[in-house]
Amino acid sequence: MKSLETIFLLILVAIIMAAGNTVGYKIDFILSLEALSILVVISIVGYFVGKIPVLNKFPVILWVSVVAAVASSPIFPFHEQVVSLTDKVSLLAVCTPVLAYAGLAIGKDLALFKSISWRIIPVSLAVFSGTFILAAIIAQITLHWEGVI
Repeated sequence: MKSLETIFLLILVAIIMAAGNTVGYKIDFILSLEALSILVVISIVGYFVGKIPVLNKFPVILWVSVVAAVASSPIFPFHEQVVSLTDKVSLLAVCTPVLAYAGLAIGKDLALFKSISWRIIPVSLAVFSGTFILAAIIAQITLHWEGVI
């Protein structure tokens, strides 16, 4: 997919998310667009960082996550504005288009999905369980280290 197509799709999905945020969570449409425009800019920056020849060995989602973490951390000069604006976006408003796309992607490759058959179930359970357990261990260590527990 070309860069302009990616940017256009990010903007289009942001508008859909803003509509979902407005209808489902009664957040002003303009505020939703402001917040989602920040998320779109973060996504675009991460996308182009992932296209740098040395860094393109890692997936783009990693670079988008790194840019988002830096933009919301105290080392970024405008982190308070980024966090306060993006706090107005509901997670479910963001997840809905992503899950719809995932459903369409699976539907497109239904023959391949059928060929995997039952083997995907134990793999999925192992991945989800491992992710949950590792996240719980990291949270436990971090909370203990910070003295919260």
